[in-house]
Amino acid sequence: MSRCDLRLFLSVLLALEGFWVSACAVALGPGYSIENQETRVQFLPGPDPRIRVDSDYQLRNTGNRPLATLELRLPGRRSFHLARAQASWDGVALAEPSSPVIPRNTLLTLPGRWNVSERHTLHLFAEFQTPAPGETGLSFTSDAFFLPSEGWAPELLPSQGLFATGGVPPKQWRLEVRVPDGFLVHCSGRPRKTSRSAGEITVPYVERPEDRYPFVVAGRYKETALDTGAGHRVYLWTRAPEHSPRFDQSADGLVRAIQAYDATFGARSQKLQPLWIVECPVLAGCFTSTESSYASLLNAEPTAVSSELVSSDTLLIDFNGRAPRLAAAAPALAASWLGYGQNPGFYQQQPPLSALPAFASALGQEALDGPSSRTETIRRALRMIPKSVVRRQPEDQNVLRAKSFLFFYALQERYGREAFRQALDHMLSARQGRGFNLNDLIAAFEQETHQNVAEFVRLWMKRPGVPEEFRAQYEDASASSASTSKETMP
Repeated sequence: MSRCDLRLFLSVLLALEGFWVSACAVALGPGYSIENQETRVQFLPGPDPRIRVDSDYQLRNTGNRPLATLELRLPGRRSFHLARAQASWDGVALAEPSSPVIPRNTLLTLPGRWNVSERHTLHLFAEFQTPAPGETGLSFTSDAFFLPSEGWAPELLPSQGLFATGGVPPKQWRLEVRVPDGFLVHCSGRPRKTSRSAGEITVPYVERPEDRYPFVVAGRYKETALDTGAGHRVYLWTRAPEHSPRFDQSADGLVRAIQAYDATFGARSQKLQPLWIVECPVLAGCFTSTESSYASLLNAEPTAVSSELVSSDTLLIDFNGRAPRLAAAAPALAASWLGYGQNPGFYQQQPPLSALPAFASALGQEALDGPSSRTETIRRALRMIPKSVVRRQPEDQNVLRAKSFLFFYALQERYGREAFRQALDHMLSARQGRGFNLNDLIAAFEQETHQNVAEFVRLWMKRPGVPEEFRAQYEDASASSASTSKETMP
């Protein structure tokens, strides 16, 4: 290339670079930005307790055209009994029809054109009350309530159209919680100075992007700190102080489960953030999840759901008037190590990754019940998978779930517990906030083991049934165990 050609080439590159830099500063489609945001939660006790949520947004049109509508997602009517809701634009009330594209969303028709660069104030209000008898939904009492990390706070959505933007919260925004004096309060974000007035306390919090989804747990609880002996801080909130040998034994079981999760999946967070375990305000309206499809694999006699993670660090549990059965918290806690509140679509994974939370729960249960529960759990899953299978015929969903569940045991045994831990840690860290799939799992294991893990995955998941050597290993263990038992009988 001659010097003239080189100069011409460099000139073109510089011109293109200038074009793209200038283009980045110009909106390519419709959109807006949230310049300021504040949400206020007020709890009103009494015979008919209420929760009020007020949210204010300072919005600016930063797109390339005027806007006539604004799409958002209001608190879910399936999760809460919504007593009242309203929206206003610069103080003018707005109608709230469903979106013609996604009925779950709400499409607000603005009272006038929202021109480019204009600023306006959006106010959203919602009031929740306890469900009536026979209705479903999250419930609360006059002395305790919670708002989980999804479904209660309004969510503004991007504008409609090509290259649309909008709905992203600012780098910092304010969450304010107002409750009766004497309540304990735990929320997302960083707390600021608490104030007291007229029998109420007001606790402001600063929310940042890393806080993900806001949540609130509050009530007239007594706090007990558990010593895990491994740097974890665990706070137990109950209606009455718990001091008994049974409580100490149950707490020790929970600590063992936490240590098992740390050993398998790595630390839940680099900062060793505390965990809160909180007594349900009302048992009937505490848990939204139904019996897991993996329950028959995890337990010989599946029981009703007795614990649920409502944020990445807060667990609600059924104490049922007795010393807390903290062992019941172990399966729900597993989700916190696997990215609850961090990875989108965590509960919408496809097999085999959809079985990873169940596998984590089984490890927690193994830490509580001892190594023998591992063999029993694997044998229980194997009984759900036929020995003789018809090739080219889709497997039953129950069979596929059992295979996916056993797949993680096979991975752990094939490559060793330390390699298993390191590979999962790689995947969870690398994909934090973005979700993960089977290809991410394979890549993480191949990076750690330097082996062809994809072939092992195909052997398990692309063929019907389970590998014969895996089945024989545990069926032989079963036969050997039975034989030993007979020999030792009098």
